[in-house]
Amino acid sequence: MTKESPRLAYDCIIVGAGPAGLSAALMLGRCRRQVLICDTGEQRNARSSGLHNYLTRDGTRPADFLQLARDEVAQYSTVEFRQVEVLDATRSPDGFRLVCDDAHQLTARKLLLATGVVDELPEIEGLEALYGTSVHHCPYCDGWEWRDRPLAIYGSGEEGSSLALGLTVWSRDLVLCTNGPSRLSPTELEKLERYRIAVREDRILRLEGSEGRLQRIIFGRGAPLDRAALFVCASQHQRSGLARKLGCRFTNKGAVDTGTCEATDVPGLYVAGDASKEAQFVIVAAAEGAEAGMAINKALLKDELSQKRSSTPRRSRRGGPYAKSG
Repeated sequence: MTKESPRLAYDCIIVGAGPAGLSAALMLGRCRRQVLICDTGEQRNARSSGLHNYLTRDGTRPADFLQLARDEVAQYSTVEFRQVEVLDATRSPDGFRLVCDDAHQLTARKLLLATGVVDELPEIEGLEALYGTSVHHCPYCDGWEWRDRPLAIYGSGEEGSSLALGLTVWSRDLVLCTNGPSRLSPTELEKLERYRIAVREDRILRLEGSEGRLQRIIFGRGAPLDRAALFVCASQHQRSGLARKLGCRFTNKGAVDTGTCEATDVPGLYVAGDASKEAQFVIVAAAEGAEAGMAINKALLKDELSQKRSSTPRRSRRGGPYAKSG
């Protein structure tokens, strides 16, 4: 049985306390809005040794960054935190009704989903222990740390070729490991050869390393390959099913299709961060959160002014404050 939250309705509920969710909460807290942040503590970059491409925070550990952000948001008394999973969300006449895993029901005038995505990593023995320190999926986030070192790329076809060619910015000692048939076109093979990127189609048995550092890749046949780091082509999926349940439109890449200021085609619903965009950087997620927070406050204000206008009785011309006495 569900039970009502102590607060009957919030101006906005934010699902997800990553950079996008916390940035939106900061904006809305400064707008004196009643906000609830629901989060389970699962962060996409939790395994990373440091976030990058964020002015003033380059190299900061993700956990430290989130703690700094939470401390800043907590200064605003109208913002609440709750460690809870939102299981369901539906539209209601006044906004949205949410059901949580602690049996509470919550209501909000506006809803922001900042739930992010989950990376689908290759199932290779030894990869899990190395992920985030010497196995990565984003060269923009981690390429600099491995500049001029021997690198391997896991992938095949156009996706594998693109990642391998992209990494030439950071290293020229590259081997594309396709873990079976390469599925590369003649044109792609020619490009890889031009940049002296070797292609190895042998099946990968495992990764070997110590203390988070990759040392070599072991294949089913042939010699091991000594490498300092591995960059993988990884698929991803939405961490939460709420956007789909609420009827959001999606792109052909599986991201929520958002418009101006992270608004969706569902009235009152916003999606910010990795769940909605291709440029999946912490600084971009934070910017989207701020943008969504501003848009949500404007939408709330518009609703309030409209309600106040409709509830104010019209003055008759004859009885107005400037009416002439007869």
